[in-house]
Amino acid sequence: MDALDRAIDMTARLVAFDTESAKSNLPLIDFVESYLREHGVPFVRAPNAAGDKAAIFATIGPMGPGGVVLSGHTDVVPVEGQDWSSDPFTLRLDGGRLYGRGAVDMKGFGAVALAMIPEFKRAALARPIHILLSYDEETTCLGPLDVIARLGVDLPRPNAVIVGEPTSMQVADAHKSVTTHLTRVRGFEIHSANLHRGVSAVHIACRLVGELERIADELRAAGDPSGRFDPPYSTIHVGVIKGGTARNIVAKDCHFEWEFRGLPNADPMFAHDRLAAFAAELGKTAFANFPQCGIDIDTLVKVPGLAPEPGSSAETLALRLARRNSTIAVPYATEAGHFQEAGAPTVVCGPGRIDQAHQPDEYVEVSQLAACVEFMRALARELEA
Repeated sequence: MDALDRAIDMTARLVAFDTESAKSNLPLIDFVESYLREHGVPFVRAPNAAGDKAAIFATIGPMGPGGVVLSGHTDVVPVEGQDWSSDPFTLRLDGGRLYGRGAVDMKGFGAVALAMIPEFKRAALARPIHILLSYDEETTCLGPLDVIARLGVDLPRPNAVIVGEPTSMQVADAHKSVTTHLTRVRGFEIHSANLHRGVSAVHIACRLVGELERIADELRAAGDPSGRFDPPYSTIHVGVIKGGTARNIVAKDCHFEWEFRGLPNADPMFAHDRLAAFAAELGKTAFANFPQCGIDIDTLVKVPGLAPEPGSSAETLALRLARRNSTIAVPYATEAGHFQEAGAPTVVCGPGRIDQAHQPDEYVEVSQLAACVEFMRALARELEA
């Protein structure tokens, strides 16, 4: 069985594990550990605090600094409510495409890395190749943090990190940050005929959302000086809003969930801080006679952006391996920003197209897995003695 056939088989095996983010990924991690043992590859497991999920970090080659991390996540988004043509957890080959949940986002990349282990072991590696498979990228992006904190401590510090999110095997050196927030408004409940004697949490929440719209307009007007992103500006989006109990009751509670996707040079907390300042001023008048009322803004997720580092070891290496002359920017966030914040030069480069991610009948092209195989073969040659 050649490397591409092994990659397809491994993709099928990984897709078969239902690792939706709300569920445990431990059965998949157990499988990977067994596979690594079969090939004599050392690894460490990094469980989460609850013990129901884990990341795994494997090393092929010498256990020393200067190697390359191939990073991917094991969790996938839910399939509930999506109209699939076949079982989403059974990989299906049709017309040169491999269909299945996670095939492109991003079990295909992890499968190629695992399938290449026999070739990695045959290479005379002077510097190591590390494979990191993490969890919760689709929700919090916190899954790889425990391993990242250990790089250069009890795990080797790499010279470059390649995050395998789908880029059609182009090299991305920049992506936006994502910060998500939950805003809660506490009003004063009363019959709506006596509106003046209460405070509507729904009305206050709407004023806050309106302020977010004004901030979003400013960001749109400021644009993207680099000219690399689509859309070409930082964005704000309110995805969920809930509040009130009945049409004729002044709402006691209301909350809304929202996100800020910032250009790499933008402060991830910019929109949060602006809204917090507006809320403080609003509360002075709206809650003047209602001390029990208030506004709380909690930050749920904070994923740093990936800033360009022209000429970095990761960019130079990935461009050479991918046979590309230039980099791209992507609008979605990954764990790449966490690696960069830890001082590890990082790029994003993986098989498939991001517009297939999270979709019913998600797929990755076999040709893209083949290109990823060649990329990793070139990596092994690069790290040979």
